[in-house]
Amino acid sequence: MQLKSFVAIFSVLTGAAAISLLVANVSVDRIERNSEDGVRRALLLKGEDWAQVEAEGLHLRLTGIAPRESARFHALTIAGEVVDSYRIRDDMQVAASAAFIPPEFSVEILRNDDQVSLIGLIPTSTDRSEIASTIAELTGDTDVSDMLEAADYDAPTGWNIALAYAIDALTELPHSKISVHPGRVIIEANSASSDDRTRLKQQLSRSIPTDLEVQLDISAPREVVSPFTLRFLREEDQGRFDACFADTDRSRRHILTAAETAGLNGPADCTIALGNPSPKWGEAVGLALNALAEIGDGSVTFSDADITLIAAEGSDSSVFERATEELQAELPDVFTLHTVFPVSEEQAERLPPEFTVTLSPEGQVQLRGRMTDERTKTAVESYAAARFGEEQIYAATRLDSEMPEGWPIRVLSAIEALSFLENGSVVVEENHVSVRGKTGNPNANADIARVLSEKLGTSEDFAIDVEYIEALDPQADLPTPEECVSNINAVLTETKLAFSPGSANIASGSGDTLRAIADILNSCSHVKMEISGYTDSQGREAMNLQLSQSRADAVLNALMARRILTAGLTAKGYGEESPIASNETEAGREANRRIEFVLVEDAPVEETTEGSTGEEQPAETTEAENE
Repeated sequence: MQLKSFVAIFSVLTGAAAISLLVANVSVDRIERNSEDGVRRALLLKGEDWAQVEAEGLHLRLTGIAPRESARFHALTIAGEVVDSYRIRDDMQVAASAAFIPPEFSVEILRNDDQVSLIGLIPTSTDRSEIASTIAELTGDTDVSDMLEAADYDAPTGWNIALAYAIDALTELPHSKISVHPGRVIIEANSASSDDRTRLKQQLSRSIPTDLEVQLDISAPREVVSPFTLRFLREEDQGRFDACFADTDRSRRHILTAAETAGLNGPADCTIALGNPSPKWGEAVGLALNALAEIGDGSVTFSDADITLIAAEGSDSSVFERATEELQAELPDVFTLHTVFPVSEEQAERLPPEFTVTLSPEGQVQLRGRMTDERTKTAVESYAAARFGEEQIYAATRLDSEMPEGWPIRVLSAIEALSFLENGSVVVEENHVSVRGKTGNPNANADIARVLSEKLGTSEDFAIDVEYIEALDPQADLPTPEECVSNINAVLTETKLAFSPGSANIASGSGDTLRAIADILNSCSHVKMEISGYTDSQGREAMNLQLSQSRADAVLNALMARRILTAGLTAKGYGEESPIASNETEAGREANRRIEFVLVEDAPVEETTEGSTGEEQPAETTEAENE
């Protein structure tokens, strides 16, 4: 009986073990199949379809021939993302190459003041930590960002000498990009000025080692030239520049090409600068140089948009007239052409008396024509200098004792008439005066007519052709008085003027608010305004009134310290008057402690009524007038 029981128990245990073994085998097969399928799918999706996957129990064996070492490593990485790396057996091989080609080593060194970045691939024999420490030491403890990678290959010829030169050059170049290649260095950098650019080029060129190729591209900031100038002279068919500025490299090439056509002798250059009056500067200069080449000898001068073309003595008048007419027709709109064709003394004697005074947009004044005597010449030049500034006057006049009666008065009147223009000219003849030009004064025509009538007489023949240009009117863009007050109070609403508690000291954090108010007042000097000070109701009324006055005075003094014209400003304190919020809360009291700007209008003059005793009566002031 016991034997039968033992056999039965043994049979049950044996059956259970068999079932467990079967389940385990099925689970292992499923795990193997899932792992194998997952890795194979991942390799296919990521482009490594050359790799083969075979399951060996819980392990996976990777086989196949990788096209390169990086591909083999990539396949291992992909498999390790699907299963644990200890389950992977690497039986992959790398395809043999005809020869091992070393990589191209290069380093980009980027410096911006105290920030330096290193990017590139270097040989393992190059100590990257030493590069960073050397740069930090030479450039004054700059922050060096190391983004270098290394490859286990020998350093190529010329690598170490190129890297050493680049690091040394970096000490002089706070804003630069230096590209280092074996035997070659390319430097791109910004300098502080043209002189600094020249110094850096000389210094870096002197220190270039033998057998190292260095390319220097150091730029300097463009200078601002005012007036933007060019002057080209042509004598005996040979040309030269006295001055030449261009706005772009393309404009520069265009100008030099036109100058060669006009007889440019020897090398020349145009400095690229800022300040050109028109984007068509190069086109205008090219047209003028072509006209001069057609005329022959002479000169052409540009001062911003003002062009003066002068022919040499003996030039053909018909050619001069044709060339200047064509030039005038082809010039861009912004440019103004002045032409001068010289005449011999004999021809000048036969010409009718004439005097011309010209004002360029840059403020330069030219006096040309005949004067009665040396005394008149001196008086005219002195008067012009007084009107326009001595450094702006250019006189090309000659003496002629047989000028018409009253000639000095006519010339002086012409200069006075010219003073009402922004640019233009006045031509004085024996029986006629003509005024042409542009002005920003809407009353210029009336003022010029008044001057000429008073000085020359109402019966004198004169013509006025003056165009009002609103853009030249200094008053046209000025804000209205209401806009001035509104703009200032808008600033005060956004950023309140703060004071130290219980005092008239403006808080240090209110500097930006004062600066914004001062900027507005610069264009509102024509407006009369009151600076009104207010307090809350805390404390005694008399003390609050005195504190509000002191705070209004403090604002006025602060604006005066910023060199603001304060003739139209007054300061007045109102104490607790006119609260704009409740004084029962802290927020309300804070709102009532304020500075406001109020427009001040001229009070009308009151007429004296009958029965007045002649004694001065105290003026009544309404609340509205106070505010």
